[in-house]
Amino acid sequence: MALNNTYDARLLQQETAVGAGVQILLLTVLGTAIGMGPAGWLTGLAFALATWAVLSRALHRSRPRSFGPANRVTLGRATLVGGVTALVADSFQSPPPITVLVALTAVALILDAVDGKVARRTGSSTALGARFDMEVDAFLILVLSVYVATIVGPWVLLIGAMRYAFVAAARFLPWLNGTLPPSTARKTVAALQGVLLLLAGSGILSYALTVAVAALALALLTWSFGRDIGWLRQVRHRTRQEAGRAATREEAAEPAGLTSPEGQHVEPVRRPTAVGARS
Repeated sequence: MALNNTYDARLLQQETAVGAGVQILLLTVLGTAIGMGPAGWLTGLAFALATWAVLSRALHRSRPRSFGPANRVTLGRATLVGGVTALVADSFQSPPPITVLVALTAVALILDAVDGKVARRTGSSTALGARFDMEVDAFLILVLSVYVATIVGPWVLLIGAMRYAFVAAARFLPWLNGTLPPSTARKTVAALQGVLLLLAGSGILSYALTVAVAALALALLTWSFGRDIGWLRQVRHRTRQEAGRAATREEAAEPAGLTSPEGQHVEPVRRPTAVGARS
């Protein structure tokens, strides 16, 4: 009996619990080192709880054999994102430690390139892992856009909100859920968002350059989403055209009425089909 191929709920729960514990440990270190206020603590704890709950539910539904090394890397990255989230929330009460904020964000961005490689090398790529990675990426961009918005203006929030707006729109426009072809340009733009927002929030640029970098990030992301939406619309249009042509062919293939020797119109006789059979 291959016990290694069975779903072990207890082991997976331990993995997610360790992740939540490490998140709390990081918050404790940050709180001790910089004197993080209530907003930072509450936001960081809420992030840890939400990550644990959502991930535990996703694991229970997908029932993987193991958590996997790639997911451990992503969970570590999520822990760093939780620290960044706490620091950004705390920045509304007091200036954040820029060095710590930049360091946590930089490591999280670097690890984004690691978990995919680990998944491919270990053969542990899963739909859950890809979704987990995507959600961590999207939330980090949202948090960074909130921070940069306090520097250059609320329009930067469009960067972090764009992906969530797309997902919301797909609930009402199902054609947006279509499968997109692989795209190097899309991956490059997505990777640049974190780098550009980190650069804009690092404090090393002048105000004018900070605005320019944030605007560049928004322009690239808008172009990428617009390109994908345009492609999905074309697919939808082609699908409708093909469906229309298929319906026309079916109508043309219908047997025409027959004429009796006396010249009367007679409908063709159809054989009855069995109950439950396709006509």
